[in-house]
Amino acid sequence: MTKTVLVVDDDPTQRRLIQAVLEREGFAVSHAENGDAAMAHLASGAPVDVVLLDLVMPGLSGQDTLKEMRARGFVQPVIVLTASGGVDTVVKAMQAGATDFFIKPASPERITVSIRNALSMGDLKGEVERLTKRAGNRTTFADLIGTSPAMTLVKRMGERAAKSSIPILITGESGVGKELIARAVHGGSERAGKPFVAVNCGAIPENLVESILFGHEKGSFTGATDKHLGKFKEADGGTLFLDEVGELPLDMQVKLLRALQEGEIDPIGSKRSQKVDVRIVSATNRDVAHAVEQGRFREDLYYRLNVFPIEAPSLRERREDIPALVEAFVRRFNVEEGKRVVGAAPETLKILAGFDWPGNVRQLENTVYRAIILADAPYLQPYDFPAISGIVAPPPEAMTPAAVQPDLPTVLQAAHAAMARTPAPESPVRILDDRGHLRTLEEIERDLIQHAIEVYAGHMSEVARRLGIGRSTLYRKVREQGIDVDLKEAS
Repeated sequence: MTKTVLVVDDDPTQRRLIQAVLEREGFAVSHAENGDAAMAHLASGAPVDVVLLDLVMPGLSGQDTLKEMRARGFVQPVIVLTASGGVDTVVKAMQAGATDFFIKPASPERITVSIRNALSMGDLKGEVERLTKRAGNRTTFADLIGTSPAMTLVKRMGERAAKSSIPILITGESGVGKELIARAVHGGSERAGKPFVAVNCGAIPENLVESILFGHEKGSFTGATDKHLGKFKEADGGTLFLDEVGELPLDMQVKLLRALQEGEIDPIGSKRSQKVDVRIVSATNRDVAHAVEQGRFREDLYYRLNVFPIEAPSLRERREDIPALVEAFVRRFNVEEGKRVVGAAPETLKILAGFDWPGNVRQLENTVYRAIILADAPYLQPYDFPAISGIVAPPPEAMTPAAVQPDLPTVLQAAHAAMARTPAPESPVRILDDRGHLRTLEEIERDLIQHAIEVYAGHMSEVARRLGIGRSTLYRKVREQGIDVDLKEAS
C-alpha cells in the first residue's frame, strides 16, 4: 500500500516542493498549514505514516505540535524541519520523540532517505512488538490482520469463545492461519501468558503418538533412557493446540477422549494417573464429520472437540484483506532481510487481489518473501511476481527514474528545476550513524557548531545568535570539542 506523508508547514511553496519530491518517489502526500490543522488531520483518522513537521509556525509551534501528538497517542514517526538548526531546538525535538531532522532547504535524496529510515524504524518497532507478544503467548484477535466480513466474523466468534474454556474446533483449508487463530484464542483468555503448546498430529509417527502426547517414564520401553513429560503436561495451566487432529490413530483417539473427559493422563510406564489442567483447541483441514461416517474418527471424540466450531475463511473469500496482509509481510521481511521496500504498487495489488491463491495466506506470505528478496525498486512491481502476473522484469538498462509530473504548477516546476541545477548538499548533521543507531548528543552538537561556523564564515557573533547561545558559551564549546575555527575571521 502507498505510504502517506503529512507535510506540516506554513509555507505553501515549501509544501508543494516537498510534495513534488515525495510523489516522484511514490509516496502519497497530505498537507497541513499549521499545528492545529495537523492535529485535526490526525484526529480525523486519515492515513498518515510519517509526519514532516516544521518547527517554526504561527499558532501551535512545531515543538508543541509534537508534544501534543505524543500526549494524544499518535505514534507516527516525526521528522522535524528547521531553517536555523539551533542546538537546543533540535535536542528538544529529539527528546520529545522526533526520529530525525534536516535543515531547509534539503536535497530530494536527503528527504527521501530520512523518510525511508523513519519507516524502517517503525517496521522494526512493530516487529519487536509482534515477536514479544508471540513469545509471551499474548497474541490476541486485535493482532489478526483483516477487516473483511468473513474475518470480522471469525474475530467476533473467537473473542466470545476465548472468555470461557469451551473446546474449539477450527476448520479450514491448509494455509489459512488456523494456528494463529488458536494463539489469539489463548491470548484473549484468562490463560494468556501461560504455556501454548502446538502439536501437529499428522506429523507424529504412529508408534510415538502416545509418548509425545502423554509422556513416558524412564525405562518404560526400549530407548526410553529419560523421563518425558509429554505435550499435555507441558501445556498444564495453558492451551494445547492439536493441529490436524483428524490424523490421530483410532487407539489414540480413545486415550485422548479419556484425557478430555477426566482431566488426567496416563504416561507410559506410570503406575498412576496425573491430573492436568489443559484447554484444548484443535484444528483440521479435512471433513471430520465425513471421517466419522466412514469409521475413521470416533463420533464421541468428534462431539467432544466440536463444541464450538470456527471456520477460517480461505484467502479468496477475503480478497479485500490482501493489501493489509501484503503490507504486514513487507514490514516483517524488511526487518528480517534488511530491506527497505516501501510497499506494493497499486497495479501490483490489483494483480495479487485477482489471484485465487490455492495455498491461501501461507502462499501469499512466501510469494511476498521471494519478491522482497529480489526487489530493487521502492515499491513491489508486477514483474516481482512473475508466477502470478506473467510479467518478466525488464532489463536493467530499460529501467529509468520516473520523471516529474508534467502537470505540476509552473512555480513548482521552476523550483524543482533549480534544485536539479544546483542540488543542495545533504546536511552534514546526521542523527543516525552508519549502522542506523542514534549518535551521541555531543557528536551532534559538534557537527551543528562546525556547520554553523562554515555557513556564517566564522563570524562568531552571528553563529552564537543563530544557535541561541552566548559567545562565551560558544567559545567554550569550540575549545572543549576541538573545533577548528579561524579566529582571525571571527567577530
